[in-house]
Amino acid sequence: MSYSFDIIGITPVLQFFNHQQQVETKRDRAQAYLGSYCCTLDAFISATEAVHYRPNWDWDAIVSTIVNFWLSQENDVLHWKQQLAAAQNTPNPGEQNLIVARVVNYDSLRQEFETLFDG
Repeated sequence: MSYSFDIIGITPVLQFFNHQQQVETKRDRAQAYLGSYCCTLDAFISATEAVHYRPNWDWDAIVSTIVNFWLSQENDVLHWKQQLAAAQNTPNPGEQNLIVARVVNYDSLRQEFETLFDG
């Protein structure tokens, strides 16, 4: 199986929680979302363990994909660290933000697309 990892944005914790409640109900989904309070490699690796209904994927390969992203996309990582810091400094009392990343399983995604064309 092949995977990709991308940091996709900053969101309030409650919004991320609500989204997770909707998308994590399917174990056979093609993507999983990871949220973290800090933009560090360790935080995203730990976030893989917090996926409640973990799809039957090779999670060691996913961790390797995250590490490869971290080593090869230094400018993106720096950009998102700055974005998270700016979001955490906004004057919205009581609102905490998360940085959100997406893991995609290409094999599952391909199967989802094929079912669109089969029907």
